[in-house]
Amino acid sequence: MHRNNLIRCPWCLTSPHMQAYHDNEWGAPVKDDLKLFEFLVLDAFQAGLSWSTILKKRQAFHHAFDGFNPEKIARYDEGKIHSLLMDSGIIRNRLKIRGTVQNAQSFLRIQEQTGSFSDYIWQFTGGRTVQNQWESQSDIPATSIESDRMSRELKRNGFTFVGSTICYAFMQAAGLVNDHVTNCYRYHELL
Repeated sequence: MHRNNLIRCPWCLTSPHMQAYHDNEWGAPVKDDLKLFEFLVLDAFQAGLSWSTILKKRQAFHHAFDGFNPEKIARYDEGKIHSLLMDSGIIRNRLKIRGTVQNAQSFLRIQEQTGSFSDYIWQFTGGRTVQNQWESQSDIPATSIESDRMSRELKRNGFTFVGSTICYAFMQAAGLVNDHVTNCYRYHELL
């Protein structure tokens, strides 16, 4: 069947870039540390905004934040933070920019302590994708027991902009949970 005729989660039908993100990334399990860090950065910037806004600016974020390289971001000084605040291609929120620097430092500490941020983050779902069975988009929760625990632990380890709702969105994006609705073609592909 041609991909245009497939049933998808309703949230992605608003634009071509949302549909492409849904079809190619959202919910696919991510084990790569750097990709996980990218999702963590983008989800933090999403707080209070739409995911569509973040996706439109994703390339600008990628460029502005040195390809989401945590080692570089962890060393950002006041000059770099000021230049980011002047960059109209990204969300120019001082707290979120400073939070990204803090999160990069915390990310590197976790990597150093555990050897893998992926192993650390996947512990919250027992190392596997939680296969939910939501029939409707309105059934999907904003948080879970796992995201509550992840949020507490990330905060304890120095992360910021990691409330339970942000953590749950991160878990959805990185495939720690499969929150495609059950009639979406991606739900079955990701089982």
